[in-house]
Amino acid sequence: MNQNYIQPNPWSIIEEGFDKERVKSSESLFSIGNGAMGQRANFEESYSGPTFQGSYIAGVYYPDKTRVGWWKNGYPEYFAKVLNAPNWIGIDVDINGTSLDLATCSNIKNFKRELNMKEGWYRRNFVATTPNNVEVEVVATRFLSLSYDEIGAIKFEITPLNSDAEIVLKPYLDAGITNEDSNWDDKFWNTTKITSEKNRAFIESHTMKTNFGICTFMQAKMMYGGTINEIPDSIDKNELSIGFAFSQNVKKGERISLIKFGGYTVDRNHDTDQLTKASNTILDKVSSLGFDALLEEQKKAWANVWEMSDIHIQGDVKAQQGIRFNIFQLNQTYTGTDSRLNIGPKGFTGEKYGGSTYWDTEAYCLPFYMATKNQEVARKLLKYRYNHLDKAIENAEKLGFKNGAALYPMVTMNGEECHNEWEITFEEIHRNGAIAFAIFNYTRYTQDFTYIPEMGLEVLIGIARFWQQRVNWSSHRNKYVMLGVTGPNEYENNVNNNWYTNYIAKWCLEYALEQLEYVQQNYPNDYKRVIEKYKLTNVETDLWKKVADQMYFPFSEKHGVYLQQDGFLDKDLVRVADLDKKERPINQHWSWDRILRSPYIKQADTLQGFYFFEDHFTDDELEKHFDFYEPYTVHESSLSPCVHSVQAAKLDRMDQAYTFYLRTSRLDLDDYNKEVEEGLHITSMAGTWMSIVEGFGGMRVKNEKLCFAPKIPEQWESYSFKINFRDRILKVMVTQDGTTFAIDPGDALEILVNGESVLLS
Repeated sequence: MNQNYIQPNPWSIIEEGFDKERVKSSESLFSIGNGAMGQRANFEESYSGPTFQGSYIAGVYYPDKTRVGWWKNGYPEYFAKVLNAPNWIGIDVDINGTSLDLATCSNIKNFKRELNMKEGWYRRNFVATTPNNVEVEVVATRFLSLSYDEIGAIKFEITPLNSDAEIVLKPYLDAGITNEDSNWDDKFWNTTKITSEKNRAFIESHTMKTNFGICTFMQAKMMYGGTINEIPDSIDKNELSIGFAFSQNVKKGERISLIKFGGYTVDRNHDTDQLTKASNTILDKVSSLGFDALLEEQKKAWANVWEMSDIHIQGDVKAQQGIRFNIFQLNQTYTGTDSRLNIGPKGFTGEKYGGSTYWDTEAYCLPFYMATKNQEVARKLLKYRYNHLDKAIENAEKLGFKNGAALYPMVTMNGEECHNEWEITFEEIHRNGAIAFAIFNYTRYTQDFTYIPEMGLEVLIGIARFWQQRVNWSSHRNKYVMLGVTGPNEYENNVNNNWYTNYIAKWCLEYALEQLEYVQQNYPNDYKRVIEKYKLTNVETDLWKKVADQMYFPFSEKHGVYLQQDGFLDKDLVRVADLDKKERPINQHWSWDRILRSPYIKQADTLQGFYFFEDHFTDDELEKHFDFYEPYTVHESSLSPCVHSVQAAKLDRMDQAYTFYLRTSRLDLDDYNKEVEEGLHITSMAGTWMSIVEGFGGMRVKNEKLCFAPKIPEQWESYSFKINFRDRILKVMVTQDGTTFAIDPGDALEILVNGESVLLS
């Protein structure tokens, strides 16, 4: 049974009624971010019940020493932790000397949370009775500014309802925080300086080992009865925290408010010795604006985001809410303004997985940012990998590869591998293919041919060298084989000849050869530079071609399908439909040994290859493989339903496509995998966008033309989306009666709709 407490609403995520069992899940679902920082939806006031405190700063991490039972050569030395940063949102509240704490209050009513996605703010309100019998109403509004990405703002309002009360509001900063997922309980932060001036406070600290310097700051003022108090009654400071106290006798039925600005300045953007000064500068800016004006700016900034990235669905509120939630979180996580940053699988909503970058970025996220921003944003994501090429070569060297072979990391912060599960670190090497595919995908979509000679060709050479060295010649098969790998389906480890891995390796080698020839003909100076830098010879490229031409692919004549790996048919092929529902999800009920021996597929594996390389196969081949593998797929990876939705739509199985769409769009809202309290699945959210644009909309780029094959679920009246295609803004509207296209002023654009040429002007 999936959770079902989020109220259907086209523009907001809404929870009504207080339930202690839902607090951690809601802390994830109502998370906010602005690309530079983010935070879970923790309460501002004290809460003694189960909670997962989380505030995060983009690009700031700690290299937590790897913890394994048995060390193996080649293991990464550390597992990069997304760091829980000093907490700036805290506002303790005392009412007649008793702490306001929903875990100890009684008669909690009118509890409501709202995350307004259209305008980019989060609000929580409730009425509760404290243990000393004062009934109060609380309204807390919070947002992280898109316009000033170092700052967040809180308006905390409280009204005593049944008596006068002495209320003390105590805004604070707390650097005494820890990560829930620390390996060795290391101290991640070192606090060096705590200062205050008037109604502002600052904590300077740096990360251990990585030495990122930050200043956590706040400014607070209290308002009551038309007067503003900017000078706290007292200051409470210790070696890790600082807090102010504002005291006020408040009459029954009257409201007292606290306005708090807070956030972080980071030495990635400022000189280390100027962080407090930079904090004062940003506080001066937002103070002169005030909370309400800053909120109005926030609404305008989000209106600009939605103008391009919104998908509007008519007639299905849950589907509408799902896609907007996904688009909202993607835009909160990555704005494309900083090429040093990437898209972490949990974004700013949790600590799980460590690292900020997986292959998810190239395989799933790049198309979303390419089509809803502009090609510069997508180019930055590719440049991020180019900047890490030397580290990728180092990573391969640690595993015994030579001659500039590059193995991009499964998980990384700075280009170094920092994942410590051997079957993933050493074996899930298909990630190299996704990075090469992203270069192809970007070039195909944008027609920006400059990236490859400037940067991409070097990446492709490193990847090709890796694949050529990673295969074995099998005299038994008279083919090149790939032993000991883990494909996208992580429920099969250490298998031989994973079809997807072998196929993408072959494709990478061929694509690298194609691009070498292209650059030689069109950019001879770049060609000469790269060939000399990497000492590339015809002998080596001939070997690449030989490996590509003679790659082995396991195939079943009986079933007429490529086999996911050599031993797939040795399994007990019981379909998912015949599993006891009480044993689902299997990753929470079965031993790992049992999972590895089962036929169950965590996510699209062979079908992932059919998704990437759709043009290489006929529709009949896709249908045969879909029908063979989907019945064994448990979709316990967030990256699975979207691929299946796109392919079901292509096969004109709209009921299936719609079901998969709902699953991917509401994966977190409905908590399909029973794990949302750990954080959201940010990178798979781009797959939700793909499900509509590529699945139902049928958008592709073929022979340098934009193509559509629009379809619509019977549950919808219409849907529409915009894409930025080579600096042309195209709006697509699909109804049950047909499809209309609109294009911004400019040159005419020829597109294909269901194979027929259409000229848009």
